Amino acid sequence: MPAVEAEPGVRETPDDTALLHAHAAGDPNAFAEIVRRHRDRLWAVALRTLGDREEAADALQDALLSAFRAAGNFRGESAVTTWLHRIVVNACLDRIRRRQSRPTVPLPETDITPAPVTDRDTAMDVQQALQQLGVEQRSALVLVDVQGYSVAEAAVILGVAEGTIKSRCARGRARLAVMLGHLRNPVGSGGVPSPNSAEAATGAAATRKEGGS
Repeated sequence: MPAVEAEPGVRETPDDTALLHAHAAGDPNAFAEIVRRHRDRLWAVALRTLGDREEAADALQDALLSAFRAAGNFRGESAVTTWLHRIVVNACLDRIRRRQSRPTVPLPETDITPAPVTDRDTAMDVQQALQQLGVEQRSALVLVDVQGYSVAEAAVILGVAEGTIKSRCARGRARLAVMLGHLRNPVGSGGVPSPNSAEAATGAAATRKEGGS
């Protein structure tokens, strides 16, 4: 069967890999298009991982600068979006390590976006609970439960085995189920929170907050 030819005057949209190669070859606009396509999800990962808008913005800027400079080293062993997420996660982890070596009292994050009180309270509860997890569990949960990546994709991004991701998510969900039990079982209602309810609360709260941002 003969190949289907594009209609005259219609330009095919280059995929991420083609854009990254074009950037490495000197195209001044290619990297900006990659950023435009993926910035929202990269920002969400940075914010959920760090829990602070200013730090997340700085980490994302550092990561994008690193990606800009390292484009020529991209070997195509994973999708460009996976490569970008790995760089963003690493930038966040670097900041967390520096923060732990210089402990400070973080200022509470303020959100000027109007939202129903219950939704905003839920999102704040989830964010605060995530910040109480260890960084390894938090990173896995942010990618799998908040951003919707598969276990396999999260494993590639974090550079660990799939079984490790499953274990970190399971332990993180178990801890969140305890910390967020009041969202499913209000005071006086009885019942024991489950890890599945924590997963649902995490994803739902993230969706509400991102939808209002």
